[in-house]
Amino acid sequence: MTQITDHLADIRRRIDTALQRSQDAGRSVTIVGVSKLKPASAVAAAATAGLTHFAENYAHEGLEKIAAVANPALHWHFIGRIQANKTQPIARGFSWVQTIDRTRIAARLDAQRPDELGPLNVLIQLNVDREPQKAGAAPDELLPLAESVAKLSRLKLRGVMGMPPAGSSPAQNRRSFLVIAEAAETLRRSGFDVDTVSMGMSGDFELAIECGSSMVRLGTALFGPRARG
Repeated sequence: MTQITDHLADIRRRIDTALQRSQDAGRSVTIVGVSKLKPASAVAAAATAGLTHFAENYAHEGLEKIAAVANPALHWHFIGRIQANKTQPIARGFSWVQTIDRTRIAARLDAQRPDELGPLNVLIQLNVDREPQKAGAAPDELLPLAESVAKLSRLKLRGVMGMPPAGSSPAQNRRSFLVIAEAAETLRRSGFDVDTVSMGMSGDFELAIECGSSMVRLGTALFGPRARG
């Protein structure tokens, strides 16, 4: 508990410093704790320390953790690749989905989202560097996909998500982050009411914030290294 509290305080200090470097200290940045492979007790400890947003890559693991923590004040994000036959538990169990990259998946989540839960917050995942092994919509697919999502009443488009290529240089990361941030501006200029740019993980979140991120996804920086099987 003490370690997570200390990590969270350090992350917040680093966020404030990055915002000052970006000359946008008034911007708020949401910290999303990526609890993949971490026990429910770690989530509970982070929640006690003041964190309210958590993310999981796998629906089954996430739903088990959501039930175990049983805290209605928490917001759970799905950040993994979505298979068409696995949309129902995601639509029912999570409050955010950050990995919308095609219309078919959006339509299934919309159809399977219970009315009583309210709209599911969604982000369009972008593959700005067009990596063949990575999910995400290409930049030229952004507006058509956003238009399709906007027509679905049980989804609420909040913005975009993306990440630079693994192992790339800080200069390449900066270029990728700026393209992702510009995609959110493109949506705003096109009339979409979006407020979220989700980019930045434990190794690069400060640079992402300098480039315009409003939501960072942190695992190791918050919880410590994951155990390797």
